Amino acid sequence: MTTLSKEPVRDRAEHNAFFPSPYSLSVYTSPVTDFQGFAIDSPYTGGQYKVLMIASDERYVQMKNGAYFSTGNHPVETLLPMLHMHHAGFEIDVATLSGNPVKLEMWAMPEKDEPVMSLYQEYLSKFEHPLRLGDILQEVTAEGSPYVGVFIPGGHGALVNLPESRDVKVVLQWAMKAEKNIITLCHGPAALLAAAVDEDEFLFSGYEMAVFPDCLDEGANQDIGYMPGRLKWLLAERLAKLGVKIVNEDITGQIHKDRNVLTGDSPLAANALGILAAKELLEAIRE
Repeated sequence: MTTLSKEPVRDRAEHNAFFPSPYSLSVYTSPVTDFQGFAIDSPYTGGQYKVLMIASDERYVQMKNGAYFSTGNHPVETLLPMLHMHHAGFEIDVATLSGNPVKLEMWAMPEKDEPVMSLYQEYLSKFEHPLRLGDILQEVTAEGSPYVGVFIPGGHGALVNLPESRDVKVVLQWAMKAEKNIITLCHGPAALLAAAVDEDEFLFSGYEMAVFPDCLDEGANQDIGYMPGRLKWLLAERLAKLGVKIVNEDITGQIHKDRNVLTGDSPLAANALGILAAKELLEAIRE
């Protein structure tokens, strides 16, 4: 019997960069998701309202030891929530900070999950040619904006640039003021840190959220070779220091709704978060 290695695998496209170990992928990934159908029987058909997805265009996250983790947006955490929102009748506009293509962790793609892969093919052009976030801020935040929600996928790529982006900050301030749904999971809530840039008060202070636990990034993700080193900073710790209450200590597929902010703990939460998001978006436009 062959024992899978727990050593991260070198990424030949970049100096000192690594993919997750074979063992960690056997634990963390699957060719199918837990999607078992849609919860929405009467999708929106008006064609007016859309969801804005802000995705990472970054492939590499540098660790404390100098090594780079080859990452991006987690495909299950991206596509499965999208699948439910798309089915509910909402067009999803895809944006990145630079306008460069969305980066996906292809090593986690559920390639045998037909509904998810079908959606991926449908949106592939938008992933490859996304909008540049700064170019659409006026449309997003205008009175009568067509956007009813903001979706930020998970994946460690969200730790790079999004937390410092003033463009993301503008979108978040608009979404909170206009009471639009903000949907994010796993490491995606790193983007919410943008709301703290040059501010004395954090926009999300006092909110409860489910996010990927720091203890796993510091523990299991090191032990099984998922990442080639420890992160320079920890998401849950930083959010907590700004007044966010983290509601989970592990990954169980937990989702959480606090007012207009919908969160989930990991890829395990992607399906349930998508169902919740679809219901909340439909309720918002029907009000």
